[in-house]
Amino acid sequence: MIWVLIFTSCCCSLVHSLNNNTALNSLVQDFAFRSMVKHRHQTGALFDTILPRNLSGMDVSVVRLRSRRLWNKGANLSYFHIPPRTVSIPHVRRLAIVYHNLGNWSSHYYNLPGYSLVSSVVGFMVFDASNVRDTSFKNLTLNTMGHPISILFPNVSFIMSDDNNSRAARCVAFNGNGTFQLTVMSSPAGVCHSRDQGHFSVVLPLEKKQRQWYYLWLIGCVLGFFGLITLVGYVGFSSFRLVKTKKIQAMEKQAIEDMVLDSRWVGDSKMPSAAVTRTQPVIETIAP
Repeated sequence: MIWVLIFTSCCCSLVHSLNNNTALNSLVQDFAFRSMVKHRHQTGALFDTILPRNLSGMDVSVVRLRSRRLWNKGANLSYFHIPPRTVSIPHVRRLAIVYHNLGNWSSHYYNLPGYSLVSSVVGFMVFDASNVRDTSFKNLTLNTMGHPISILFPNVSFIMSDDNNSRAARCVAFNGNGTFQLTVMSSPAGVCHSRDQGHFSVVLPLEKKQRQWYYLWLIGCVLGFFGLITLVGYVGFSSFRLVKTKKIQAMEKQAIEDMVLDSRWVGDSKMPSAAVTRTQPVIETIAP
C-alpha cells in the first residue's frame, strides 16, 4: 500500500506538469481574447486580463500589434523584449501577443528534475488577430532574423548577488511537448534569451541531500508502478480462481440435489439404493 500511495503521488505530479499545461494555455488564451475583443479598437496598448478567483496570483495581459510595427520597432512589453526586424510565420496583418506570469502557480505546473525554481514562470504566445471577431485564433511563430528575444526576471537580482548562485543559475525554456532546454544566464544577471515564444524561468541545482531525496522519490515511483501492476495481477488471478472454485462447488451441489435415490434397510442400517431398471425382453422372430 505504501508503494501504491507513492505511485499515486507520482502520477498526480506528472499529470500536473504535462497534461494540465495544455489546459492552462487554453484557459489563459480564452480570457485574453475576451479582453482583446473588448478593446478591439485600440492597437499597441497592453491590457490586463481579469482571471477567475481560482487563478488568483497569476497575471495575464494581451496586446494587439500591426506586423509593420513589430518589424520597425519590435515590442518591449511586460517581461519580454522582442527585437525589431521580427516577422510572424505565416505573415499576418495584425497579431496578438498574450503574456502571462504564473506567480505562485509556477511550481504547480512546471518542475525540472534536479533543479529548483528561483523565479516565476513567465511566457508568451503569439496568435493571428487580423479579425478579432473570428474566435478561431491561429497560433503563429516568430522569426527574429537571428536576434534573441530578451526575458527579464526582476525578482532574482538578490539571488544573483551571490557569486555561487550567479555561476550555478540557469535559464530554462519549457517546451510544449514536456521537454526543456537549459542555457547559461548571460550578463546582465536576471536576463535570459530565446528565439521564439514559450515558457521560461530561472533555476538553481538542488543541494546534494535534496538531490538524493529526489532520486529516492523517483525510484520509489518506479518501484510503486511495478508493485501496483503486481498487486493488480495477483488480485485479478485470485478473484478468477475464487469465482471458478465457487462455480464448481455450485455445480457439484446441484448434481447432488438432482440425484434421487431410494432407501433400503440392510440389517439394522438404512442405506440409499438406486432403483432397479431391467431391460425388457424382446421376442426374436426366426424366419422359417
